[in-house]
Amino acid sequence: MRSVRNKTTDNRRRTTDFLISQFLNSPLGVRGSNMAIVKGPFQVTGSVGELSFYTRRGSDKVIMRTKGGASGDKIKRLPQYAGFRNQQKEWSGVTKCASGVRMAFCGLHRIADYNLTAPLNGLVNKMQKADSTAEKGKRPVRLSDYKQALDGFNFNRNQPFNSVCRVSVSFEIDRAELTATVNIPRINTAIDLVNLQRLPYFRLLVAIGTASDMIYNEVLNDYLPAVEGLHGASAIVISAWFAANAIIEEHQLVVSMTDKQKSRLTDSVSVILSIAVEFGTIGITGEPVEVKYAGSGKVLKVS
Repeated sequence: MRSVRNKTTDNRRRTTDFLISQFLNSPLGVRGSNMAIVKGPFQVTGSVGELSFYTRRGSDKVIMRTKGGASGDKIKRLPQYAGFRNQQKEWSGVTKCASGVRMAFCGLHRIADYNLTAPLNGLVNKMQKADSTAEKGKRPVRLSDYKQALDGFNFNRNQPFNSVCRVSVSFEIDRAELTATVNIPRINTAIDLVNLQRLPYFRLLVAIGTASDMIYNEVLNDYLPAVEGLHGASAIVISAWFAANAIIEEHQLVVSMTDKQKSRLTDSVSVILSIAVEFGTIGITGEPVEVKYAGSGKVLKVS
């Protein structure tokens, strides 16, 4: 019985080795460390031996990666993994900061047509690496020094906000009061609105939110927001539903955060103003309801 099991294991290993060699050393795959993008006709998801195949939202590519690597215990103890440990620690600060930014969108990112996490992590990671004074493994993430990097950040790649809502939106942010006013000019839906799914309704959403710089805490050996209560805080205002075949007169949307949140505001906090247009249809009650992923949004400004 044992010899049969050994043969089965050997066969699985040989199959895995063959697949790895076929994908990583042939035109079917694009090699990158222990990961490859499958470009040929071999479309599969799941696991085969020591290989994992998966897809990402917003992409039609199948990604392959090998399983395994150094054990967690070795990574924690051995000196040759010190650099990797520092990288992991700093990455924790990156992801926490990016998560706060995403929460500051106050749910507007639900209409995104791709996963916003990776590009946000990438932007924040560059901010962290720009710090040349702090010790590696403890470098802060000072979003407040690079606010302009998020200006105009689109939630949609296929249909960016300006290509869906073709009017020139103006706005004013009162940072001290954590208040923003967005001026929506007259909208002629036949000209100014691209309604790809030809849905009967649309509405506009404006969100104001805050994200804090992330600072390494020596005592806790972890990254924490510089201002805890304002990391990922947000408020939103939503217009009424409009008919998608009408003319909408000029109007304003005003959004504000609370007095308690205003009292906590410091220079270590970035104020993020976002906007989205969302399309809807008739729901089961006869009232308009939003259609998943039907719309577009972006960051207007970071103050």
